Amino acid sequence: MRVNSWWVLSVGHILSVFLLAVALSSSTPCDAQEKPYFVLYSQDMEEPGNLEIESMNVVGGPEPGNSFIGSNLELEYGVRAWWTSELYLDGQSTRGDSTIFTGFRWENRFRPLMREHWINPVLYVEYENTSADKTLREIVGHDGKDDFLESNASARAGVEREMEVKLILGSNVHGWNVSENFIAEKNLSNAPWEFGYAVGASRALKMAASAQPCTFCREKFQAGVELYGGLGDWRRFGMHLTSPYLGPSINWEAPGGMTLSFGPHFGLNNYSIPVLYRFGVSYEIQQLFSHLRLH
Repeated sequence: MRVNSWWVLSVGHILSVFLLAVALSSSTPCDAQEKPYFVLYSQDMEEPGNLEIESMNVVGGPEPGNSFIGSNLELEYGVRAWWTSELYLDGQSTRGDSTIFTGFRWENRFRPLMREHWINPVLYVEYENTSADKTLREIVGHDGKDDFLESNASARAGVEREMEVKLILGSNVHGWNVSENFIAEKNLSNAPWEFGYAVGASRALKMAASAQPCTFCREKFQAGVELYGGLGDWRRFGMHLTSPYLGPSINWEAPGGMTLSFGPHFGLNNYSIPVLYRFGVSYEIQQLFSHLRLH
């Protein structure tokens, strides 16, 4: 009998984060709180020597296709104050089809100006080697719901080796973070550059910390909103036949260094998937290699 593997991939990622957190629970969790973004990047960098382990997931139903869950297992390390490097391991499970590993991504972010300015730029460079990917970590070109109707067996035949760059701009104003991303992606085969965008804002529900330790205080929560979509390609730049999404998101800094996040993002036209349910869990370990040397 075939076992329905709908949630196997995501549960595996979440368990990986949980088990690593338990195994390294003697390390001191970082106090910095994650921005509640799923697609958008802010100017924040990982602290040097810190490792963040995160599972990011998206559930969607591209009518008339089958529902799916796409997942990333992310390992983000602070190499220097100005340099953060991250490895993504991607996979997806499609109802009535199969659960598969879809590839990997290697991302590097560089911040040229370390002091806070009115606008803080970050340069993002990523290499992707994926096939049948459904993680939707960015929308570029003319990506739309029809791209998710192909069977996994058929989609896996086309491996995509791509280079992606982003210009990330972020500002902190009166407790708000406002960020904008411009995305350019190039398949390393003979294909044109594709473009996309993401913009949004977020804020803690309460800026001042409570006098007493607490679990569900308002300062433990951050809320935000994201708008993102494609901008066509080098030949047909613009928003015609592109899929934009808009939605809120919220995260909670749980006890023990965990951060949990959730957000429904809604497709804004018929070219989009009607709704994407995004959720994630992360754990940050301070000074990973110092901790390992102690053992």
